[in-house]
Amino acid sequence: MRAVLQRVSEASVTIGGEVKGAIRAGLVVLLGIEDADTAEDIEWLSGKIVRLRIFNDAAGVMNLSVQETGGGILLISQFTLFASTKKGNRPSYTGAARPEVAIPLYEKFIARLTADLGRPVQTGEFGADMKVALVNDGPVTITMDSKARE
Repeated sequence: MRAVLQRVSEASVTIGGEVKGAIRAGLVVLLGIEDADTAEDIEWLSGKIVRLRIFNDAAGVMNLSVQETGGGILLISQFTLFASTKKGNRPSYTGAARPEVAIPLYEKFIARLTADLGRPVQTGEFGADMKVALVNDGPVTITMDSKARE
């Protein structure tokens, strides 16, 4: 699994002209899923996301997690995170899991992230044409990959 985390002061996702999910301060998480992903990837990535200390404490130091600040999470499926640009100018997305594999993993990830955070997460809709609006706070943007745990 690959994720791009953006610390935001607000964010929303709109589908077909209607707001599907919105948060105030917190994290927008773009999530890519590949065929090799397992329950262990879900567990590791979800735990890292909710406990990652990228929010400022009273001294202005990034020392608090989204869990500690009471912030929200807006989770968006993003198959293009597995784009390969190795050959030519048109990206290949063969590294991304097909919907029949990805959707059940995405749903399990939502459930795990909700449990780890201790409150519901907002989501987009898998496979939909989504418009994501956000105000990146900092800016703080971090990439994570469950297969390259740095």
